[in-house]
Amino acid sequence: MATQAVKVNEEKPSSQLAQRVTGSLQGTREFLQETRVEMKKVTWPTRNDVVSTTGVVIATVFFFGVFLWLVDLGVQHGVQYVFKMFGL
Repeated sequence: MATQAVKVNEEKPSSQLAQRVTGSLQGTREFLQETRVEMKKVTWPTRNDVVSTTGVVIATVFFFGVFLWLVDLGVQHGVQYVFKMFGL
């Protein structure tokens, strides 16, 4: 029967923690640098673009709000009519 030797990590726990913290700081630094590079590639909308698309969104929300309110009224009256027919 062969015995297998289990390799025990000989590093101290404090040095492992230091390596993880250093590694996470380096990773964070790289992430922020890459983010800055990507943000420079972004084409930002002009003020006129933002104002016009905001107007379209507000008009669309208003339209669908009124539309759904009317549908809700129609369904409400339809259900009340059905209840009246069956005497509920």
